[in-house]
Amino acid sequence: MRTRSVVVLLGCTALLAGCSGPGGETAPNVPPLVSVSTTPTETPTPTETPSSTPTGSKVADTLCVRMSQTLVQTTLGVPVVEIQPKQVPAEFGFPTYDVCQLGLSTSPTGPVLRVGTAVFAATPADLAAARKAYDATKREPAKATTVGGRPGFGTSRFVVFLLSGKLVKISGPPATLAKYVVLAQDAAQQADGLPEPLPFITRPECERGTGAAANVMGGEARIRRDSQTDAGDVVCGWITKTRVLYSTVRHVADAEAVIAPTRKAPTSFPVPLGDEGYVDTATGRSIIRVGPGKLIDLVPLPAGTTDKDNMIAFALKISGLYTR
Repeated sequence: MRTRSVVVLLGCTALLAGCSGPGGETAPNVPPLVSVSTTPTETPTPTETPSSTPTGSKVADTLCVRMSQTLVQTTLGVPVVEIQPKQVPAEFGFPTYDVCQLGLSTSPTGPVLRVGTAVFAATPADLAAARKAYDATKREPAKATTVGGRPGFGTSRFVVFLLSGKLVKISGPPATLAKYVVLAQDAAQQADGLPEPLPFITRPECERGTGAAANVMGGEARIRRDSQTDAGDVVCGWITKTRVLYSTVRHVADAEAVIAPTRKAPTSFPVPLGDEGYVDTATGRSIIRVGPGKLIDLVPLPAGTTDKDNMIAFALKISGLYTR
């Protein structure tokens, strides 16, 4: 694992291009939402939070903590329901969701129930846009539904609905839409008085990429969501209503095989980072291989909306966080 030297590349057309979706990439199982225009608000002052929950501290007050574990267990027919206190990385996309989750198995790799709340306020128009974007994926057809009289839509694996001006998504293993509506109704009943998440949740390691991220996105982030994966890898995320940029890591059995299609793609531009790296000139997405089992993903959303040179500069700034 190493970082190859890069010489005089920032001024050239040289360097980089997590999750796919319709008309732009999104995190897995996140119905994308095409944001309606909104008047920008004042950028909040960044507030740094700890990278992990200190030993003995109280578990954060979330919908996962408040929901009835018995109801979850009986509705989904799972053997156990366990609160997972660790911070879960955000689901980046349109919308981007803050997420908590409940374990549904005694296995650490077993199924989970994920409860996400969008980081931006939403309207019925945003809900309709989310439904339209999901339908474009040609996955399991979604159906309109209501959650305690609130509009929503979903499938046998998730439900999305409006709650107090935010989109909420509950997703998990295959069941039925009706069962997910039951869980959503419980979540809606428990939501009053939940603490509002900070707009800027940051890690100091990610700050190296903030200036370059603003160039990629065409402006400074209004929301930050930095965190850490279960494997201990840092996740960095910059978010506006219309643009998202994040970096994360995948650990795979054979990284060379996984990256091979990217290597062969006509839109891939090679970059000298890690053991091999590429920027997709069509989407802007970047991927770097480090050793036999590690892949770094640098993902701008929507796909194809960033300048390649700006993405190169971002990759140069952030890649050292993962390749050393």
